[in-house]
Amino acid sequence: MFRMTQRETAFFDVFEAAARIAHESAMLLEELVVSFENPDEKIKALEVKEREGDQQVHAMMDRLNRSFITPMDREDLFHISKELDDITDCIETTAHLFAMFDVRIVKPEAVAFVKLIVEATAELRGVILEMKSFKKNRALKTKVIEINRLENEGDQLHRRAVHALFTQEKDAIEVLKWREVYENLECALDACEHVANVILGAVVKHA
Repeated sequence: MFRMTQRETAFFDVFEAAARIAHESAMLLEELVVSFENPDEKIKALEVKEREGDQQVHAMMDRLNRSFITPMDREDLFHISKELDDITDCIETTAHLFAMFDVRIVKPEAVAFVKLIVEATAELRGVILEMKSFKKNRALKTKVIEINRLENEGDQLHRRAVHALFTQEKDAIEVLKWREVYENLECALDACEHVANVILGAVVKHA
């Protein structure tokens, strides 16, 4: 174990901000799909979150460029930062798809998928807090395992949703619309799992 300087701790402040932005974006998307009222207002709010997420990537790049010593491998630091931003990007893209495709009624499978993303991003915030200690503690591993479980549940949901589209939906345009929506939702959940696994691997290397 070692004690990090304030400058080194600042890297984790960027992660915490990015994870918070991803979780807040997921909750905004949940509001959109559950009530589907004032969609334009919620999409604009998600656009703001997406820009905030980009700012965290730039902040990480700036810190990496200005720092001679980093608390972990530079590649890991950038990878984690980019993966966190990918979650927010996928969420914002999904919201725009609802507007682009002129969705009027949200399918229950999409609502269920968004709820998984909300849960996964909440767990991810906990993972970020635990990684600061650089200990392979049980709490960190438990949270990563839970994100893995949510991603697996998302895979099963995705297969069921796509199967339902091709077996029950008669309108080919609707099939194309919803398949793309589901793919973007899966993208967000996959990114949660990817970043959680990268964090666990990084902590194992430095424990």
